[in-house]
Amino acid sequence: MNRRDFLATTTTASLALALSGCNQSNRQAIDYSKHPQKKDNVIKAVNINKNKKTVIKLATSWPAHYPIIGTNVEKFALRVNQISGGSLDIKLYPKNTLVPALAVFDACSSGQIDAFHSGPYYWKGKNSAFSLYSGIPFGLTAEEINSWMLYGGGMELWREDYAKYNLHPFVGGNTNIQMGGWYREPIKSLADMQGLKMRIPGLGGEVFAKMGVNPILLPAGEIYTSLERGVIDATEWVGPALDIMMGFYKVAPYYYSGWHEPGSILELTFNKHSFDKLALEHQSIIEVASSELNSNMTHEFHHENIKALQKLNELNVTLLQFPKDVTKEAKRALSEVIKEQSSKSDDFARVYASVEKHLNLSKEWSDTSLRYFLNER
Repeated sequence: MNRRDFLATTTTASLALALSGCNQSNRQAIDYSKHPQKKDNVIKAVNINKNKKTVIKLATSWPAHYPIIGTNVEKFALRVNQISGGSLDIKLYPKNTLVPALAVFDACSSGQIDAFHSGPYYWKGKNSAFSLYSGIPFGLTAEEINSWMLYGGGMELWREDYAKYNLHPFVGGNTNIQMGGWYREPIKSLADMQGLKMRIPGLGGEVFAKMGVNPILLPAGEIYTSLERGVIDATEWVGPALDIMMGFYKVAPYYYSGWHEPGSILELTFNKHSFDKLALEHQSIIEVASSELNSNMTHEFHHENIKALQKLNELNVTLLQFPKDVTKEAKRALSEVIKEQSSKSDDFARVYASVEKHLNLSKEWSDTSLRYFLNER
């Protein structure tokens, strides 16, 4: 055998040996039955609930079958039942059928219900940091806030803060960028914002308050009537798809593009004590189904909004942008709100520092990629 043949034979044999070793290693790695398990994991082993049924009471802040938001929660409940083979059953209770729309947080914390679907910024009165988990004005888009939650430390912070209230949250959807609201009269300058009564929650409401607006928190069912009767002068809700269904254009014809909620997360939150008692298979099913819920809702909002925008044009709705002095003042007001809340709450300061770090990195990438593309498109 010459030297070349020897080297070729040796290399081939070495490669075969290496592949054989890899295959052997792979067989060992995927054979979980050979790995020792902790006692707790044995107790929570998959399929221990095959002949049992666990029922979870989940209340929402939305009316029954409410488009996109409510219907996706209904799909989530169905998926959980399907994946579990019927061993995990989620009973849905729309707003006010079991507890009031804005009482779901306390009801779940105390164990009156097992879970709820709502928005984190509704509970900022309990902890100002909660509003940051929904999103901030001029902040993270839907894609960016999801990446912060899943990979930038947001979820860990959120669960740490909610654990103080015996709660365990999952991301339960995203509205995508929201519009700036419906106004009975046009906003021609910052002066027109003074004394305005507006339905708007979260940090956006605090920013508007700094601009002279009187922010009011109302559940969905009371907004149209309040706007029609002049109890409020303006309202923001979500975007074209849901706003058209609410009929706001009939009583407030001036519709503005927005910056107060560029990507708002909704929550699917469980009583922590109850969730920790669930079998591992049920916890895993909820985690997987909630991820699907988040993805489906985010993309359905985009799909329905682009169609609804055409309907707005047919309805002759006046689409506007805020005057430059309003946007400039909003940015100044946001900076002031962040400083004030950070000085009052260590939780707020800690969470905002995480958001700001992710936002700054994301802005640099978005400016390099997406902004260039959109300008060229």
